[in-house]
Amino acid sequence: MADRAIGIPVVREGLPFVAAAAGAVALAASLGWTWPALVLGGLTLFIGWFFRNPRRASPCRPGIVVAPGDGRVMAVDEEFEPRYLKERSIRISIFLNIFDVHVNRMPCAGTVEDVAYQPGQFLAANRPEATVRNEQNAVMIRTPSGSKVLCVQVAGLIARRIVCWVTAGESVLCGERFGLIRFGSRMDTFLPLGTKIAVSVGDCVRGGETLLGELSETEASCAQRS
Repeated sequence: MADRAIGIPVVREGLPFVAAAAGAVALAASLGWTWPALVLGGLTLFIGWFFRNPRRASPCRPGIVVAPGDGRVMAVDEEFEPRYLKERSIRISIFLNIFDVHVNRMPCAGTVEDVAYQPGQFLAANRPEATVRNEQNAVMIRTPSGSKVLCVQVAGLIARRIVCWVTAGESVLCGERFGLIRFGSRMDTFLPLGTKIAVSVGDCVRGGETLLGELSETEASCAQRS
């Protein structure tokens, strides 16, 4: 997969928002509205910061799974995944608040087997039922050794736009950017039973860098310093 966001400090999907806010600043300034211009200027800076696209150095060793997004771990549960995996797995849910980086990264290396979008509701992303009821986009990854890892972008109460840049059949690297969710949201990662889990509820994680767990793999690839 060509990493379409590499080297860009603000992701492309955020540029229209930044431009609109900057245009409002220019208009207010031209009319001599000093305070509105200052407020809108602050809003422009916040929007640019929200859509920031930091460089990350992903760890690279066999069988690793990294966090697909920044945020706080809100659940580590063993459960039956009925829609895509159709088997018991370990779900790690990460809640992204409005201040977190919202660029999403591949949790592991492999081949994208399927990308499935599901329309739905916009419940608060930290509610358990959001896993199945909210608008979401699922990315199924087959690792080099044949393990299946499912990564699900879940929209939240404010998030109303899921962006995904990958399609079925693409080869991906661990830590490679693959999409984003605008405003507060959630990322669910489903791992095979037996995975050695490296995080606990309440941990703060960084997308593409923080280790979620280790699979039983024989080879791995990663996106270093991307």
